[in-house]
Amino acid sequence: MKAIRVCLTLLMSVGPLNAALALSPSEQRGMTFAKTNCSQCHSIDPAGPSRLAEAPPFRDLHLMYPVEDLQESLAEGIRTGHPSMPEFHLEPDQIADFIAFLKSLE
Repeated sequence: MKAIRVCLTLLMSVGPLNAALALSPSEQRGMTFAKTNCSQCHSIDPAGPSRLAEAPPFRDLHLMYPVEDLQESLAEGIRTGHPSMPEFHLEPDQIADFIAFLKSLE
């Protein structure tokens, strides 16, 4: 019985690691971009609040609008968002990776 509890505990602790490993290469690149450029304000995780109250968690963006709709804004430079949000200009491959990551959070 104790061995079963140990195994279950081990499996539960590996869960988040397995989720990260399950990301496609494109989703992983998008997650890296989000960690580097967005996580100071936005929650980029499946749970937990954003550090900045007016910065929506990325997992909730698809509830507001289709995340694919961000493609044009990311290419032109997002100028809207929360007041302290910097402007970003992304290349087409970066946009695809970032959108893939956002979709992985849905």
